[in-house]
Amino acid sequence: MEAKHLTMDELNGGLEQIRQSPADGGLLRQIASRPAIGERVILEEGELDLESGLVGDNWMTRGGSKRAPNPDAQLTLMNARVAELVSGGQERWALAGDQLYVDLNLGLENLPAGSRLAIGSAIIEVTAEPHTGCKKFVERFGMDAMQFVNSEEGKQLCLRGINTRIVQAGTIRAGDEITKV
Repeated sequence: MEAKHLTMDELNGGLEQIRQSPADGGLLRQIASRPAIGERVILEEGELDLESGLVGDNWMTRGGSKRAPNPDAQLTLMNARVAELVSGGQERWALAGDQLYVDLNLGLENLPAGSRLAIGSAIIEVTAEPHTGCKKFVERFGMDAMQFVNSEEGKQLCLRGINTRIVQAGTIRAGDEITKV
């Protein structure tokens, strides 16, 4: 699953396609559960639960016993076009560590904190909790990728992704439409 780390010029070359992501009526392209640290399971269907998040995911225990789970980071979304660019292929998207990969404009102007999205029978709400990446993101995709998603424009477009919380439990499926509520 090793892929080439792109240069900043190569990453910037993909910005125009990312900017063309739909503002509404996007698609859920991939669901990735993280049952344990370093493990990923790609799901065709998932259950979003008010308490536990994506059923089967380790969100509740990710911080260990020293820290309670952050309800404002219950479910993370990343733009699938960004994931494709930095990872080099859909089989590597889940290495970014997010649970949902979507073809949708996640930018601050399009989805400010408090915005709600319907996916399948579930509804999620965008939170103000920043999503900036970590050491593992750099290891998997390179320092230029981290700087790209955390640049001023990258932060405005939320290229690293967004944090959300579940406000209505429900079933989601890869291929479901995502709409603003």
